[in-house]
Amino acid sequence: MVTITLPDGNSLDFPKKVRGFEVAEKISKSLAKEAMVISVDGELKDLNFLIEKNCSVKIFTKKNKEGLETIRHDTAHILAMAVQELFPGTQVTIGPVIENGFYYDFARKEPFTEEDLSKIEEKMKEIVDRNEKTKREIWKRDKAIKHFKEKGEIYKAKLIERIPEGEEVSIYFHGEWHDLCRGPHLASTGQIGKFFKLTKVSGAYWQGDSKNEMLQRIYGTSWASQKDLDNYLKRIEEAEKRDHRKIGKEMDLFHFREESPGSVFWHEKGWTLFQKLIEYMRMKQNIAGYKEINTPEVLDRTLWEKSGHWEKFGENMYTSTTPDEKVFAIKPMNCPGCVEVFNQGLKSYKDLPLKMSEFGKVHRYEPSGALHGLLRVRAFTQDDAHIFCTEDQITDECLIVTNLILEIYKDLGFENVILKYSDRPELRVGDDKVWDKAETALLKAVKATKLEYSINKGEGAFYGPKIEFVLRDAIGRDWQCGTLQVDFNLPGRLGASYVDKDGSKKVPVMLHRALFGSLERFIGILIENYAGKFPFWISPLQSVVIPISEEFNDYAITVSEKIKKSGISSIVDLKNHNLNYKIRDHSLAKIPLLLICGKKEVDTNSVTIRRLDSNKQENMELNLFLKTFSALNKVSSN
Repeated sequence: MVTITLPDGNSLDFPKKVRGFEVAEKISKSLAKEAMVISVDGELKDLNFLIEKNCSVKIFTKKNKEGLETIRHDTAHILAMAVQELFPGTQVTIGPVIENGFYYDFARKEPFTEEDLSKIEEKMKEIVDRNEKTKREIWKRDKAIKHFKEKGEIYKAKLIERIPEGEEVSIYFHGEWHDLCRGPHLASTGQIGKFFKLTKVSGAYWQGDSKNEMLQRIYGTSWASQKDLDNYLKRIEEAEKRDHRKIGKEMDLFHFREESPGSVFWHEKGWTLFQKLIEYMRMKQNIAGYKEINTPEVLDRTLWEKSGHWEKFGENMYTSTTPDEKVFAIKPMNCPGCVEVFNQGLKSYKDLPLKMSEFGKVHRYEPSGALHGLLRVRAFTQDDAHIFCTEDQITDECLIVTNLILEIYKDLGFENVILKYSDRPELRVGDDKVWDKAETALLKAVKATKLEYSINKGEGAFYGPKIEFVLRDAIGRDWQCGTLQVDFNLPGRLGASYVDKDGSKKVPVMLHRALFGSLERFIGILIENYAGKFPFWISPLQSVVIPISEEFNDYAITVSEKIKKSGISSIVDLKNHNLNYKIRDHSLAKIPLLLICGKKEVDTNSVTIRRLDSNKQENMELNLFLKTFSALNKVSSN
């Protein structure tokens, strides 16, 4: 007798061993038709998996994340099948599922072309129509290595050689084609449908190591329905239009150069936007009781060894050896410097919680292939803050920080926020009782927001649990930005302490908090969210005054000066171009307000306003204009 416990608490009894699809059939015929994979005691398995003992079973369809990811995994295999049928001699390496899709890496001398991608897609559809049955076999390690070497699949053989002896080697067959894979997979190739699209080809080093040979990576996306695929492709098309690198160039915000890869050259308007965000954050933090500090960018190796960063992040740190043979590192994070500030002077429990903020420039070596405009850089500014508190204060401070983060995101137009909560990992420091307290505090803060959240079991930092704040932008993309972490490790390692009520010395708890995360990355997100059309109060250049002819230059200059005195940024366009050209030029640069000045405006002491993305014009008396838009410019102080 095998008893299957279902998610609703009900159970099913079977007289003997039973396969996953039989469990689905027992529940309902319709569920059996829709079933993709199952989980047995939390572990994903094929529908054909033989259940031999009592267990808990969940059944997943294409509506579930698990089902959709299985579809994508199978689509990756079908991609590899299609490539090898069309281009014999091509070696397959790895093909994992990624967000919204999959990729597969291939070893082939000739580069894949756009025309090749179209051919591969058609071949994939043929394979779906063939409805090849899926079969799983367990091979001995030596047999698998020999088999793939004889096939000329050297990379696959290398992967198997890395599998420890005694561990099972799982081989999946789709018809005659087969691959090393843990699974699970669908029952047949026909089950995935034809709702997929190959998106691009790029280079990728074998095992991600630049010392290894270059492979070709084909990316694709796969969905549960044509509607889902179409919607995704539309989002991608819109995302391309919103690419912050393209818009940044149009708006003259920043650029990059090979002389300093991964570092931003900010132009006047881009730097203005950067500083506006800092000013806004500084105002919010000041109200919330933060004390702003600044710490050195270059610190002795010994500090990084004490903090533990040298061991864990040493490979990503920029270092320098001085003539007296001392080793220094450019800081990859601000935390140790902040602890050093805390350590200056005796601290009492009455001083806690102590909140210290810093707009600190950090440097981390990222592989060249990972760099991506403002979204992935090597030099960036973090809006870091560290809160030193007692264990009893953790709950309240986490709630305060969480509310502050959500308030700031709302001001900037992000009201759709998702939280990810990560609890203790297997390898960690600190007493379990303290972990209990910290996890309870963080989870309470998460629940108090009443926002959607997920729990990532065991994904916390080694020094404490954490919350990640995920923003959903205007076209439905998710961006992980803010973080809140509880740290029982670093303060003690760096000798931080305070005097408690009973006169004893205690180590404070340290809350790590970032709202923007990286200002560079957050600006990239803002650009793409708003497609460069920022809210008026953070627009780097808010108005351009355009005289119709030279006759009205003096009036235009006077208007612009008055606008600037009211706190609104403004320039005058006196270039020798016609009015329509200037309007097009400044519209491309996403200027919110174009103010036209001619005889009528001079006679009435007014301006004619042309708003971005509008062909309508409105005339407004100048003083009324200043009053109206000065009020809009103060959103940041609310």
